[in-house]
Amino acid sequence: MSNSIDDPGHGHSPAAWTAVVIMLVAVTLGTLFFVLDMPVLVWASAGLLIVGAIVGWALAKAGYGAYGDKYKPKQH
Repeated sequence: MSNSIDDPGHGHSPAAWTAVVIMLVAVTLGTLFFVLDMPVLVWASAGLLIVGAIVGWALAKAGYGAYGDKYKPKQH
C-alpha cells in the first residue's frame, strides 16, 4: 500500500463523487421503473446514466478530477 501524497486514490475527487451519485440514482430509478413496468422512464433513466458519465468527465476536464488543479487530496 502506498502512503505517497502523489497517489490521489480511486474516486476521491469531486468529479468522481458527482458522477457516481448521479449514476447510482439513475440505476436505482431505472430498476424501480422496470419493476413498475414504465418503459419510457426506464429509458429516461438510461439517459440519466449517460448524463452522469458526461458530468463526471466534464468536471474532471474542468479541474475537479483526481489530477486536476482545483482538487486538493486530503491527508489520510
